[in-house]
Amino acid sequence: MNTIPTTLTAVPDIAGPIPHSTEDGKLYSISEMAEMFDVTLRTLRFYEEKGLLNPVRRGSRRFYREQEVGRMRVILQAKRIGLTLVEIRQVLKLVEGKASRAEQLKNLRSICASQLDLLEEQSETVKQQLAETRQIVSDLDVLVSTEIL
Repeated sequence: MNTIPTTLTAVPDIAGPIPHSTEDGKLYSISEMAEMFDVTLRTLRFYEEKGLLNPVRRGSRRFYREQEVGRMRVILQAKRIGLTLVEIRQVLKLVEGKASRAEQLKNLRSICASQLDLLEEQSETVKQQLAETRQIVSDLDVLVSTEIL
């Protein structure tokens, strides 16, 4: 008898896994990749230039394997949470590395927790800037209204 799982576990893209197929399998053109991820061709070329993507070259054309699709998912989620290119490279190396899955997840959690701390600090700074800017605008409103009279 088949059982239906009672809980579903969502795995963030940043946690991989990234396929490691040595076969070509399905290949995506650069325009298909751009459309799939809603990015520009320039973005894909930039990630290739930085060594984050490694498309198959056939003449002057680029084709992306499933591994690049997986890498792109990781790259974009890492970018959305504000990781730098150096940190994204570190995440990719970690996810594709030989360490156990438990060790990978532990290290990814550490990277993401550090980013969370940084974002919370930045959020507090922005809140302070907003409060001061609101006060300045309010003070300027008073000055403007007294100058008009």
